[in-house]
Amino acid sequence: MKRYAVHHETKYTYAQPVEFGLHIARLSPIDGPLQRRLEHAIEVTPTPAWTTAFNDHFGNGLRHFAIETSHTEFRVIQRTVVEITAAPWDAAAPAEGWETVRDGMGADAFPAYPDVAEFIYPSPLVPIDDAATAYAAESFTPGASPVAAAFDLAKRIKAEFAYRPGSTTIETPVSEIMAERHGVCQDFAHAMISGLRGLGLPARYVSGYLKTYAAPAETDAREHAAPVQTALVGSDASHAWVSVWCGPDVGWVEFDPTNALMVAEEHVALAYGRDFTDVTPLRGLITGGGKHTLAVGVKVELLPDDPAP
Repeated sequence: MKRYAVHHETKYTYAQPVEFGLHIARLSPIDGPLQRRLEHAIEVTPTPAWTTAFNDHFGNGLRHFAIETSHTEFRVIQRTVVEITAAPWDAAAPAEGWETVRDGMGADAFPAYPDVAEFIYPSPLVPIDDAATAYAAESFTPGASPVAAAFDLAKRIKAEFAYRPGSTTIETPVSEIMAERHGVCQDFAHAMISGLRGLGLPARYVSGYLKTYAAPAETDAREHAAPVQTALVGSDASHAWVSVWCGPDVGWVEFDPTNALMVAEEHVALAYGRDFTDVTPLRGLITGGGKHTLAVGVKVELLPDDPAP
């Protein structure tokens, strides 16, 4: 079990005054069985005229607010303390093959788990791509465990795709990612999800944070552990990974294709969706402003195991 303090700051600076802004923030880390929110606050400057809070279709916490004060700088700061419990996922489970999971989605339009089956369909940024499907099929051999096969797929993406910040945008299509074999965490997550959905397996996009993790010099006995390294790719910044439905006996299992990991205690989940469009941390509409600059800063600090009172 680990505790993290998360600080996420977004700042827009405008060339001309903004007279009105209407914004939606998905900046409330998930509160669930394996991740508990111990402290949480969102600070907005200028002070909103009104704010509402609710959960979206996927269960993510949203803040909807309006700024009616003329301003040339807009800042949102999220501060959270979370407690992460290591997921009990086993790469060898379940014993049944991945085809059983696929068939359970119900080709007759009556899936056994309708809230899961919605994640087998294309979404705005994740179409069913033939190249991604063929790539995923190499890991999903007949009768393979869905967990082991998905983990193998994540490891292949890590080994065969180059991490190149700035080489893509969030709008870069999956077909281009598969052709060029480079990108960032969002691209790798979209490509993996496309391949899984192409095989008929439900897969979700996960946004969140990843703290720098130093692996020991000795071999790590954990199945999900990365090779010896000083830091995981994407640490101390917004991150993205993949959640895969592996059957009712196992449920959702999460994989980080950027780092070839089964997610354990190093990741802080912020939101779940079909792709990035469902989990955008901050979006909105403004009147005025002209040209603008954007600055985003993320800090994820590992807290002591036994904090002082």
